[in-house]
Amino acid sequence: MDLSTTRISKCAVALVFLSVGMLIAALPAQAQTETVLYRFFGVADGIYPWSNLILDSHGNLYGTTGNGGPSGAGTVFELSSRKKKIFHSFSGQPDGALPESGVVRDKEGNLYGTTCCGGVTNHGTVYKLNSEGVETVLHNFGGPPDGWGPVGGLVRDREGNLYGTTSMGGTGNCGNGYGCGTIFEVTASGKERVLYSFTGQSDGYTPLAGLHRDEKGNLYGTTVIGGIYSVGTVYKLTRSGSLTVLHSFAGPDGANPTAVLVRDKAGNLYGTTGDGGAQNMGTVFEITTAGAEKVLYSFTGGSSDGSYPRAGVARDANGNLYGTTYSGGSANKGTVFKVTPAGAETILHSFTDSPDGANPVNKVTLDAKGNIYGMTFYGGNTACSSGCGIVFKVTP
Repeated sequence: MDLSTTRISKCAVALVFLSVGMLIAALPAQAQTETVLYRFFGVADGIYPWSNLILDSHGNLYGTTGNGGPSGAGTVFELSSRKKKIFHSFSGQPDGALPESGVVRDKEGNLYGTTCCGGVTNHGTVYKLNSEGVETVLHNFGGPPDGWGPVGGLVRDREGNLYGTTSMGGTGNCGNGYGCGTIFEVTASGKERVLYSFTGQSDGYTPLAGLHRDEKGNLYGTTVIGGIYSVGTVYKLTRSGSLTVLHSFAGPDGANPTAVLVRDKAGNLYGTTGDGGAQNMGTVFEITTAGAEKVLYSFTGGSSDGSYPRAGVARDANGNLYGTTYSGGSANKGTVFKVTPAGAETILHSFTDSPDGANPVNKVTLDAKGNIYGMTFYGGNTACSSGCGIVFKVTP
């Protein structure tokens, strides 16, 4: 299953690709390190979580479901050790619909995120939820020349400004009538500014992933299509609005990155590609500050390895990278993996569908003890046809 296509089509962007109840139980055997923290049980509860989780100082988890909830258009939720609470249920218009990205949290407990659809013009929104779950729409995207279809998450600076990408919109012409995508800024007061419009040429187009921001205010991200070989790029955008393509993927070195990047203290970038690599099943890669790319690991599929990583990686203090693959593993339902700085891969958990979830598409989150938190898009039960998804914890 090509999940990157599924993801875009959820945001009404499929034409881009046509153009080109609480349960805490440790699982046995190979999955003994995994704990199911929550199983989504049906539409009213929220279903199909696309997003990453964030963890507060009290151990509470916050995330989104791409669909479902009381109003049917997705939710923001909080999961504590005692219960799950729906923080906000999206209704479509005017408050947004289908939040495919996670949230960021400020010191006051306010949450910020994007919806890929909905809003006043049904082109997506940037929203704020206060600590009581009351929503303010900070920006409604309007389509070209503005953005359209934000599916990546946000990053926030010290002044409270928010930065993200839209998968379409802008002033570029990619032959689809929808634009090539943008990088945007939204101030704390809700004023939006397009920092860059992709052209669909060597700079790439369709940025599905969110951004990484360094201490100087430079922004780093990926495009899923475009570049020299038409299979995606890694880019850097300076504060002055100058974009540099750090790497154009060619296929054997990876293709079609859909995930946010992480950066180490030396400035090296790490991420995944959903396709490409030695077996065309995706890669984990490193890009130096000079733009030199190194494939740390190429997935091979099968029962002993994962395949098709759709999410980015988390990095620990020792430089190990942790992530998920959409498929592969013992039941071909996806995996949680670890890749060392030397490129050695270990499968930490293979999902089996029920009861432990299936097909993760989310970036994992690490706590101070090295525990790994994430969600699966499907599985966990027999509801929602293929299961509604779960929240999990893996203890290495």
